[in-house]
Amino acid sequence: MDLKMNDAVMGVELSGIRQFSFLVQDTPGACALTIGEPDMDTPDVIKEAAKAALDANDTHYPPGNGYPYLLEAISRFEAEQHGLHYAPDEIVVTVGATEALYASLATVLSPGDEVIIPTPAFSLYESIAQLCRAVPVLLPTEEHHFQIDPEALRTAITPRTKAVVLTSPNNPTGCIYTKETLDAVHGVLKDLPIFVICDDVYRTLVYTDAYHSFAEYQDMRERIIVVQSFSKPYAMTGWRVGYVLADRAVKDRLEVMHQYAVTSVPAFIQPACAAALACDTAPMVETFRRRRDYVYRRLVEMGLDVQEPEGAFYMFVPIAQYGMDSLTFCTRMLKEGLVGLIPGIYFGTEGYMRLSYCYSDADLKEGLDRIQKFIGTLRA
Repeated sequence: MDLKMNDAVMGVELSGIRQFSFLVQDTPGACALTIGEPDMDTPDVIKEAAKAALDANDTHYPPGNGYPYLLEAISRFEAEQHGLHYAPDEIVVTVGATEALYASLATVLSPGDEVIIPTPAFSLYESIAQLCRAVPVLLPTEEHHFQIDPEALRTAITPRTKAVVLTSPNNPTGCIYTKETLDAVHGVLKDLPIFVICDDVYRTLVYTDAYHSFAEYQDMRERIIVVQSFSKPYAMTGWRVGYVLADRAVKDRLEVMHQYAVTSVPAFIQPACAAALACDTAPMVETFRRRRDYVYRRLVEMGLDVQEPEGAFYMFVPIAQYGMDSLTFCTRMLKEGLVGLIPGIYFGTEGYMRLSYCYSDADLKEGLDRIQKFIGTLRA
């Protein structure tokens, strides 16, 4: 019997990032610098809020978009911390930023539509677009120091362009879009019927006062969708909670996608999310800033022309000088040097590898020592 399944699903592979990470985990003695997950535990105040909710039997169906108190807390937090003014009824609490991104893109994309994705980029965007039967259009940025060239963006736009995804700070580079870049992108898009998906999940983890989000361009408010997550800033990756901000008309349709996909985020987790919004993330930011400085210094001393990141907890390390594609390089480095980084090809950009500094000082030193030793063998 010849059973046919959904062509869109059959055409999408499982995440190469995760597959390579599993390969590193399965390599005896390997030092992993692969995963973008804070090595801290969730703060006690957040865990206690969830425990109290369980003790209070908050285990029944909550409102689909989130409890009113959480929506109000998010609305207040975004206004006070980021200057973004979205009413509680313009917010949907989601099962992580992944669901927020999926619901957002699935809401605006029709089959055959094009979505522009500046690369390097998290592979999720391209996969979601394909699952929506849309066409991902990759826009390389490595020749412009990972900034978007407005002329290249203008050239990439066609009558089928429906959305652009902007991620700042970026995964995998850790770079942020400058105000000049964002102004230029705004100038290209402001009069076009194109949605902008702002994946701002790393905006709390920035090491500069010069950060700006495209969501600030409120003259395009009806076309901007902001995706956020509790995972990174509060060490809550396993809780799987995020949220999306959108103009009411867009949010009302996005809510439909959310309702039929997951119904709601678990009830007893939501008090923990409200508690998280009151937590001070400064100590975590300073920890990652210190690690960034150490990793950057070590890589530069190795002769690697890496660009210093201004946010998140990644470095995108150039390796083209060694004459190998990134998968070959990282595979050899894993087998011969027993250190694992993610090949740049999994982010749509060849000639690089992603290093995560979400690891202890000791692990970072050991991993960097092994990288230095391995590239030393290539130069011998």
